[in-house]
This record gives sequence, structure tokens and C-alpha cells, in this order.
Amino acid sequence: MSANNSFFEESKDQSQVKSMIVAKYFSAWASVMVGAQNRYRANSVKKLAYIDLFAGPGRYRDGTKSTPIIVLEKALQDEVLRERLVTVFNDKDPSNTSSLQDEIDGLQGIDALKFKPQIYTEEVGEEIVKMFEKMSLVPTLFFVDPWWYKGLSLRLVNSVLKDWGCDCIFFFNYNRINMGINNEAVKPHVEALFGPDRVDEIRARLGSGKLTSSDREIIVIDELCQSLQDLGPRYVLPFRFRDDRGSRTSHHLIFVSKGFKGYEIMKEIMAKECSSNEQGVPSFEYNPVDGRTKLKQLLLFNLSRPLDDLAEMLLGEFAGQKLTMEEIYQQHNVDRPYIKKNYKDVLKTLEEDGKITVGKHRKGTFGDNVVVTFHQG
Repeated sequence: MSANNSFFEESKDQSQVKSMIVAKYFSAWASVMVGAQNRYRANSVKKLAYIDLFAGPGRYRDGTKSTPIIVLEKALQDEVLRERLVTVFNDKDPSNTSSLQDEIDGLQGIDALKFKPQIYTEEVGEEIVKMFEKMSLVPTLFFVDPWWYKGLSLRLVNSVLKDWGCDCIFFFNYNRINMGINNEAVKPHVEALFGPDRVDEIRARLGSGKLTSSDREIIVIDELCQSLQDLGPRYVLPFRFRDDRGSRTSHHLIFVSKGFKGYEIMKEIMAKECSSNEQGVPSFEYNPVDGRTKLKQLLLFNLSRPLDDLAEMLLGEFAGQKLTMEEIYQQHNVDRPYIKKNYKDVLKTLEEDGKITVGKHRKGTFGDNVVVTFHQG
């Protein structure tokens, strides 16, 4: 990390979007956890935690606030979080932790936090994983944003996700993984992320036939998601970032949760941060050049009709069934790009076309409890 401080010299659009996604999810997650603690754990210790193991400095060189500062500011604005939130920030580079400490000390009202932010300067490795594995964590949002991929492992992610209310967001440097997947020198780090058996499988898949760069990326991300899901019931959601030219993938932000609610919330947040969509279906991608390619998007719009695809899927998969809109959405949307609004839009169209029968509802709306009967195919 210390050899690559140029990574923090400026906050590019991608970094700002990444921080926005994490900060928005932190707020939503904290609200859900506080409500759950109040309802179901009235007699337990009421704490929440935010842990960032590769925290970086308090600000980028251009003055933009880093993710830890944004999260702390959100906590300071909430009376309940000021009493419950425990924050742990770590970075291997002492210059980064020193900068972060200075920025935290300068936050207005920082003394209102019941639990003072804890800052460490440690290398992330086996010892930290073992520590988390032995601990019983309070509900924790775990953010892992390494510049490289050393320190990021399946065990690290699972050591936090094992406990109730814990979700993980991590930075996945696709370019470096793609370059290192066949490099024996970094094989231990790659195996820690995918598992030894899966690394061999990835190598075999990547070595079979002529693959485009897009094909390779799909294989790697698919294997990563599968490796995370192999740890137990997991909802995994990747968000792609393109490089400054918009032509290549630079990295992904990967969200992992044991609960559908967290998956649903993050999906809606990521959808709003996408740089493009087709028929209202989010791309789950941020491309900094999308704003300069609107004409191209308009010209290509009719070549891809994802809502039409969704309509055909629903008619085929639910033929002869009677379900509420919410049941349709929950059963169908996982591991697909569609958000709740997409399902409501499609069902309204199918109703207008007479392809489904719908229970009583107000015209122009489609509530979660509206009953839908799919005609037999």
C-alpha cells in the first residue's frame, strides 16, 4: 500500500461513486439494524460496527473526503448512531492512518460519539482473520478496499459474515486478478480469494478456446460469486467500474449479504448510481464516458430490450400460477439485473395486453400485494 499512495492523489469519478454507494448503504443498513435491535433484541447490548481494513487517508489530494469520513459524518447526524456505532479503521501505511486521524479529530461534533473511532496500522493477513473468526461480532458493515488483492480472502469475508446482521462490501481489482490468475508467484493470494480447487477450474475455463475480454471477465466474476455462495446462503451483487476511457473494466465493487433485505436495498442503491440503463433496467456499471455517448445509446436502444426479455421470462416461468407482485419479484430477481420497478412496469404492460389477469388495484399503480394470475402457456 505504501508504495502506491498515488492511488489516493485524486478522487476520480469512480472513487466518488464507490464512496456514495458505501455511504448510502451504510445509512440504510444502520436504519434496518437499529429497528431490528429495538424490536427483537431489546435486552441485548445495542451496538453497531463499521470496519474498514484498508481505510486510506482522510481525504484525497484534491480535498475530497474519503469513505471513513463520509460514514462518520452520517453517524454524527443521527442521535441513535452516536450512541451505538463502533468504528474501526486500519491501514498498513502510517502516513494514511495519521492523515485519517487528523481528519477525524477535525470533524465537528466528533466527541458526541459514545465510542471513539479506533485506528490501527496493521497488515491484513492471517492474524486478523483468526481474530474475527473467534469473535462474536455485533451487526457490522465490513468494507474491504485494498489497492491490490493481497489480504483479501474468502476466510476474511466469511469471518465477518458468519454473525447476525453482518454484511460485506469489497473492492475487487479485476485487472490484477486477470493478469495474476496464471502467475505462480501470486498463486497463494489468488487461491485465498477463490479457493484452490476453483482456481484450477478458472484456469481451465480461461484456457478453453478463443475468449474475448468480455468472456474472460464473465468467467472470473461468475467464479468469484460462486465461491462466495459456496460459503453458505449468500446474496452476491457485483457493480462494475470502467476505466477513464470507458473501454476496459478497472474493478468491481462486490456486495455480499446473508439476507434478501440487504440485497434488495443495495440493488436499489447501485441502480441509482449506474451511468446508464436500457428500458429502465440498470446496467450495474459506472462508465465515466457514458455522458459523452448518449447519441450512441439512443441509436443502440432498440437493439436491446431487457423489459421485453423480462416479460417473456415471467410468462414462461410462472405460467398457470397465482402470486402477488411481491412474490413474483422475490422469487425471480436474485442474480438478475431487474429492480422492483421493472417488475411493476412489465406486469402493467402484460395486464394491458391481456396476457395476465390481475386483482383489483388502482389504475396506473401496481402495489406489492396485487394478485397476478398467469395464463396457462
